[in-house]
Amino acid sequence: SAAAATSSAIVGVGVGVGAGIGIEALLELAAHAEVKVTVVEFLDRITPGMDGEVAKAFQKTLEAQGMTFRLGTKVTGAETLKTKVKLTVEAASNGESETIECDTVLVSIGRRPYTDQLGLEDVGVATDERGFIQIDVNYQTNVEGIFAIGDVIGGMMLAHKAEHEGVICIEKIAGVEGVHPMDKGKIPGCTYCHPQVASVGLTEAKAKEKGYDVNVGRFQFLGNGKAIALGEDQGLVKTIFDKKTGQLLGAHMVGAEVTELIQGFVVAMNLETTE
Repeated sequence: SAAAATSSAIVGVGVGVGAGIGIEALLELAAHAEVKVTVVEFLDRITPGMDGEVAKAFQKTLEAQGMTFRLGTKVTGAETLKTKVKLTVEAASNGESETIECDTVLVSIGRRPYTDQLGLEDVGVATDERGFIQIDVNYQTNVEGIFAIGDVIGGMMLAHKAEHEGVICIEKIAGVEGVHPMDKGKIPGCTYCHPQVASVGLTEAKAKEKGYDVNVGRFQFLGNGKAIALGEDQGLVKTIFDKKTGQLLGAHMVGAEVTELIQGFVVAMNLETTE
């Protein structure tokens, strides 16, 4: 991704394989550089970890910027030519195959930890089948005196999560009393593209899956005077509440500066604010 972010890395026609949130942000930048961008995704939607309604609004805005999405489609082959790449893709619904020709292909189908060169096996630190370091609630590995935080232990791969893990870990090592474990359900996620995307807590689908009877709140940016004045009237804020208790279960948004707005909902969830 670092190479792709340089000005000369993507020219002409770019294809992204996988529609996770990371590649959306990167290819959105390419689209603004007047690169014709196509995203190929095996699932029937983009950004599968995002609230479905917000994801649809996000996709609609990206399409308006010129991006094309080939959903329900898998890549079955790639041929690298002198100046081009030929991708063979297949529709998941009927198996129909076709070829896409492009200048650059960016593959975004997941992340893995770089732990195989750390010498963990030499000291006996345990990892799972994917290479993530195994830890307890205090971030200690199976080897006394060796701790791990951040991307190498899995979960949400976010800098602010790793930073807070570091604080908890050091406080535990120092013997600070009353240190509570991180609540992973209250970690905000932000995507810095245009439009911005931010979320915290449960999506509507996940809340219902967990058995909650929910109240859903929605606010369109079109109804906000400041958004209109800024020329950024395309956006949505969606909130999920437990109908029984009024508990705020999650907040999801897409639009201008939502990565700044999300912190208010994180505070509200931590303070157990109700509807």
